[in-house]
Amino acid sequence: MEALAQERCTACRKDSPRVTAEEIARLKPLIPDWELTERDGVPRLKRTFRFPNFVEALAFTQRVGELAETEDHHPTLLTEWGKVTVTW
Repeated sequence: MEALAQERCTACRKDSPRVTAEEIARLKPLIPDWELTERDGVPRLKRTFRFPNFVEALAFTQRVGELAETEDHHPTLLTEWGKVTVTW
């Protein structure tokens, strides 16, 4: 995970090269809590983070949003009581 933390995000475009099956097989063990999903034919990563209340979930959403803005790579964030679902 440390190696991934040093990486910088580059926002994907329609013509960007896709991650290969070999790359997925190599990288997936580094992010075991994330699931691979697909929406509208686009592969995505999805994870739900749990919190004891809405206030902490909202604070987490704010922190993720600030990091996303810094990276110029914006996820879908669904904030609910006690949980936040992040989809990239």
